[in-house]
Amino acid sequence: MSRVHLEINGAVAEMRLDNPGKLNALTTGMLQMIADHCAGIEQNPDIRVVLLTAEAGKAFCAGADITEWAELSAARFARHWVREGHRVFDRLARLSRPVIAVLNGHALGGGLELAAACDIRVMAPTATIALPEARVGIVPGWSGTQRLARLLPEPVVREMALFGRRIPAERAHALGFVAEVAEDPYRAALDIANAATGLSPRATETGKYMIGAGAAEDRAAMIEALGAAAISASDDRNEGVGAFLEKRPPEFSGL
Repeated sequence: MSRVHLEINGAVAEMRLDNPGKLNALTTGMLQMIADHCAGIEQNPDIRVVLLTAEAGKAFCAGADITEWAELSAARFARHWVREGHRVFDRLARLSRPVIAVLNGHALGGGLELAAACDIRVMAPTATIALPEARVGIVPGWSGTQRLARLLPEPVVREMALFGRRIPAERAHALGFVAEVAEDPYRAALDIANAATGLSPRATETGKYMIGAGAAEDRAAMIEALGAAAISASDDRNEGVGAFLEKRPPEFSGL
C-alpha cells in the first residue's frame, strides 16, 4: 500500500515516499499524508529540519500515479486533481522549517515539482530530472511551469516540457537547482540537516519567510507573517490584548 512515512529523530524529521512498485508515484492518499505530516511538523517545536526522501529504487518519484487520474473528466481533473496537488505542494513550500529533498533516483513530472517545493535538493549522480507529461498528452500541473520556472532558466524548462529532454545530475547542479551531487545523497543531506540544527530556529524561519517573499512564494502571506511576528513581540500587542481582556482603554507607549 502506498504511504508517506514520518520519522522523527531528534531535531530532524524525515518524510519518506513509499510506493516502490510504481516508482514512488503519488496517489491521492499520499498527497493527503504529506499535508497531514506538514501540519504535524508545524506543531512540533523540537523539529528544526525536514528531509523528504523516498524508498530506494530507480526513481525518487515518477510523478502522479496515472491510474488515479486517467479516468477523471476534464472538469474533475482540473478542479480536484491539479488543484489538490497545488494545495499540498504549496503547503510543503511554505513549511516554516527548511526542507531538503533527497533525490536518490529520477525526479519526473510531479516528482520534480515536489522536489522544487523543497528549499534545497541533494541528488545522486545517476539521477535525472524531467517533465515528461507531453508523452501522455498532458502538461505539467503541479507548478512545473510556475515554481520550477523560478528555480531554473526558462530555456531549460522549455527543454524538458516542450522537447522531453532529461537533465542529468551534474547539469542540474551547474544550473543551481541542486545543492550537491553525492554518491550517498541521503548521508549528504543528513549532514546538511544536522549542521542546520545548530542554527537559530527563529532566524531560520524568518529567513525562509523573507526569501519566500522575495521569490514570490505566496508573497502576501509571507509579508503578513513577518509583520505579525514583529508586532506580536511588541509592548503594544501585550497592552492591547491586556486592555481588551480587562475591559479598559489601552495605554499605548510612544515609538
